[in-house]
Amino acid sequence: MDLILQDKVALVTGAAGPMGEAVVKKLISLGCTVAMVDINAEGLRKKADECGAGALPFVADIREFAAVKETCAEVERKLGGVDILVNNAGILSNNKVLKTAPEEWKNVMSINLDGAFYFSQQVVPYMRSKGWGRIINTCSLASKTGGITAGTAYATSKGALTSLTFSLARELAGEGITVNGISPAYVKTPMITEQLSEQQRQELLKQIPVGRFCETEEFAHVVSFLAHPLSGFITGEIIDINGGLLFD
Repeated sequence: MDLILQDKVALVTGAAGPMGEAVVKKLISLGCTVAMVDINAEGLRKKADECGAGALPFVADIREFAAVKETCAEVERKLGGVDILVNNAGILSNNKVLKTAPEEWKNVMSINLDGAFYFSQQVVPYMRSKGWGRIINTCSLASKTGGITAGTAYATSKGALTSLTFSLARELAGEGITVNGISPAYVKTPMITEQLSEQQRQELLKQIPVGRFCETEEFAHVVSFLAHPLSGFITGEIIDINGGLLFD
């Protein structure tokens, strides 16, 4: 077993979902202790039990700054300062502009963007004190395409998250902290299996050159690559993982 991240503390948001769970398991396999954060208390505790001794659940509504601040303080008390932050929590909206209600817009933005900013703001002081840190944001192909199937709020929130990635990377590069994003497209999660019709899925598969959807473990592998100590010269990058759906 390669314990290259032994003694590192990671915090993963959206940890009760398939992508978050895959990331948690991968980081634990590399030696991390992982704070699993999600609003779904029951699902989170179940996933934490499945992930084993290296995982500890923290229930939080990441839309609220006070909740994020309290959660980060609790994580530091129980596990220590956060070395690796994975801003993975997200919510999908497929509604286009005229069908997007103001409440939906605000909710998507608060989960997909505000939470990532709040958590980043909380963990940066510790990372600065150590001279080392990794912030990894789950962006999306939608930020580059405007949303093939995704709606206006979702595509916009992910575009803003990409810009946040660039801003933080520029600011923190000289302090040993890298900030990168991953732009997955059509990972095998309920966003694909439940929120798209069979016809939509088949049409998408025709457009993806590799001819299949992304596995959660493939996404987690990219997270672990960016968290690796040897990835310290990579910052401000958005890594596409889309099976060739978009080349740029």
